[in-house]
Amino acid sequence: MAEPGRERGFLSAVAFTTTFAAARGITHAIRAGVGPFENMSVGGRHLHHSTIGIFGLLGVGYAWTYRQAIGDPTEAHWPSRTSAVAYGAASALTLDEFALWLDLEDDYWDAQGRKSIDAVVAFAGLLSVGFLGREALKELDLLPAAIKRHV
Repeated sequence: MAEPGRERGFLSAVAFTTTFAAARGITHAIRAGVGPFENMSVGGRHLHHSTIGIFGLLGVGYAWTYRQAIGDPTEAHWPSRTSAVAYGAASALTLDEFALWLDLEDDYWDAQGRKSIDAVVAFAGLLSVGFLGREALKELDLLPAAIKRHV
């Protein structure tokens, strides 16, 4: 692909949106007692899906720190694509329970849980602007210098 950064941004955004929708759907099904889904627990302790997201972000960050799976043109494409998808999915799992970050309570189902939705919408907006608006910002010469080097 001619523009691997664009492809990675797109894959990340698709993974984020898909994972967020799936997580919301599954948690609603669990709450309604519909389908095969149940809450996850380890040793009797409830395991929030944000925990999986945090570990995913740590893993992707660790790989990227050592410049692995970053879209190097001399490497195969699949590691870069996989890390972009993992980043998007892990971000969705983490942000879906954003209210826990601030209040450390499982208020997913009350008015306070709205913070999670707000965080996801804001992050999705930033992903969209970054992916869709990059060329427009570049054309208007509004793209920060650090990003211009990678476009």
